[in-house]
Amino acid sequence: MRLATYDDGRGPRPAVQRHAGSELVDIATLAELGGVGALVGAGPDITPVLMAGPATVGELLGLYEKHEAQLRAASAVHPVESVTLLPPVLRPEKFICIGLNYHDHAAETGQAVPKEPMFFAKFANSLIGHGAAITPPAITKQVDYEAELAVVIGKRGNNIAAAQALQHVAGVMALNDVSARDLQLANQLWTGGKAIDTFAPAGPALVMLHDIDDVQNLAIKARVNGVVVQDSNTANMIFSVADLVCYLSRIMTLVPGDIIATGTPAGVAHAHGPMTFLRSGDTVEIDIAGVGVLRNPVGEPVGSSPLPQPVGATS
Repeated sequence: MRLATYDDGRGPRPAVQRHAGSELVDIATLAELGGVGALVGAGPDITPVLMAGPATVGELLGLYEKHEAQLRAASAVHPVESVTLLPPVLRPEKFICIGLNYHDHAAETGQAVPKEPMFFAKFANSLIGHGAAITPPAITKQVDYEAELAVVIGKRGNNIAAAQALQHVAGVMALNDVSARDLQLANQLWTGGKAIDTFAPAGPALVMLHDIDDVQNLAIKARVNGVVVQDSNTANMIFSVADLVCYLSRIMTLVPGDIIATGTPAGVAHAHGPMTFLRSGDTVEIDIAGVGVLRNPVGEPVGSSPLPQPVGATS
């Protein structure tokens, strides 16, 4: 089962979806018909549903089957192609990205395998949904793709043991940690090249974790204009999803809706010569087995002219 956030012209609304490509069912209408409105709360995205817990998420699908005729009569069932898909979580309290977390990526960049997770932050301004355009600032000419599995927290916790860590994960989605390498490497803290508007496409939907056989055995690919540029598996992570949740929860309390982007595998443009960075008109796809395909075009740059292009390591 999947949770999505969509816009049908009335603004952002949460939805439930049986599987990839199936119709979206408006959760607010569904909860009202089923008498569980108080459980899922009110909000423009899926966060209140996550806060209600996995039992309620399962109940929603049962309510859909019970009230399908009424939902269709109320225009609460939407073909995916008829709406705009937004990032499933619109304004996470925390958006944490892990750097250098695949063995093959560490090898291609010539960097040592880290002894502890390396992490940095993006913010809600970077999030866009499936189909929305990545619009780089004109001050960069080194826009890179990064295919990533992102996990979304469903249960609050701190000092979480690794053995219990996955119990705090609601689900997973594809994410593109778009990076402006020249801006990233102009500052050792990386934020300037990472936390840019539209630089975190996410979705198309959140796949509930109980529908994933093994989060540490998922094929992950990136394609640019149909050409495969990254091809790996989450088995190649240096720190597993459970390890990351455990580690981060020792530093900060994780809450429902928090996003953890778990790092990218080998194949980023910056690690290869000649470097083939993204250009206007390109299309980037992040394809994760069992999770879905996230597709975004690259739009025209916005703003003023480029800065010089420093050289250095990638995340």
